[in-house]
Amino acid sequence: MPRVRLLAALLVLAVAGCEATARVGEPDRAGASVGRVLRVVDGDTIQVEVGGRREKVRYIGVDTPESVKPGTPVECFAKRASAYNARLVAGERVRLVSDAEPRDRYGRLLAYVYRVRDGRFVNAALVRHGYAEPLTVPPNVAHAAQFRRLASAARRAGRGLWSACRAS
Repeated sequence: MPRVRLLAALLVLAVAGCEATARVGEPDRAGASVGRVLRVVDGDTIQVEVGGRREKVRYIGVDTPESVKPGTPVECFAKRASAYNARLVAGERVRLVSDAEPRDRYGRLLAYVYRVRDGRFVNAALVRHGYAEPLTVPPNVAHAAQFRRLASAARRAGRGLWSACRAS
């Protein structure tokens, strides 16, 4: 019996370590891509090295105020959203999980983004803390209900853009 427990414990450790040891650009055990963030473009877009390529990645299901869109003025809370995104992911190894569509019409990868070091769900953190609003674009809807709940709580609490940018 002790031998079975030891083997079970070793198996758990081996499986848990698979994701943490995935190399940049290689798929992890769930088939998601692992990459390193090279640059934070704005609050909901990053540039990642994945599979030996530079890829622009647009977060699925969230929308932050515009700060770099050509011909568009910088919107309320845009710089703070971008800075918060940078605090979350700049230089980090991230796991990119796709939904129904792998790319948007601009050729950007679409992804739910998780930090490898602690599993933090970046898309959700942006909404939870009031840096982003939900943006549901079917068929990419895996976390739409979660993002709506997080935004509702952030709005009620007056977090982030909900108090800084909205007329009372």
